[in-house]
Amino acid sequence: MAKSIVTGYARTWPREVFDIHKNKDLLIKRLELLRGTGVYVLYRDDRPYYVGQTTGSLFERLHDHANKTTDKWYHLWNYFSAFEVPKGHLDEVEAILIAAMPTANSANPRIRPIPLPREIRRILADQRRIHVK
Repeated sequence: MAKSIVTGYARTWPREVFDIHKNKDLLIKRLELLRGTGVYVLYRDDRPYYVGQTTGSLFERLHDHANKTTDKWYHLWNYFSAFEVPKGHLDEVEAILIAAMPTANSANPRIRPIPLPREIRRILADQRRIHVK
C-alpha cells in the first residue's frame, strides 16, 4: 500500500489565527497539522494569491507571512489553506497547485503541460462562430 502524499489539510482558515499571541504554545499544540512540513496557499479573499512550501513547520512559515511586516506577501492575503506533505513530495504538490490556479508565483511548475490540440481548438472556434445568412 502506498503512503499518502497529503496526510491532512486545513482549508481557507482566517489569517487571524496567527493574531492569537496569548497561549501560542497551546495554539500550536491544538493545530497538530500545522507542525509538520507542507505546502500552503495564501488567498486574497476567495482568490488564490500565492502557493508556497516549507521543509520546516507550516505554523512557523505561515506565522512569518502573517506577522513579519518585511515579508513579501504580508499585506496581500487574509485566508490560507495548508496541506501536510512529507518532504519527498513538497515540490510535486506545490507544482500541481501552481499549475492548477492562477497565482502571483513567478515559478513555473516542472510539469510537462499538455496543450489543447490545434484541431480541437479549430472545432471549438467553429462551434462559436455565428453563422449569418
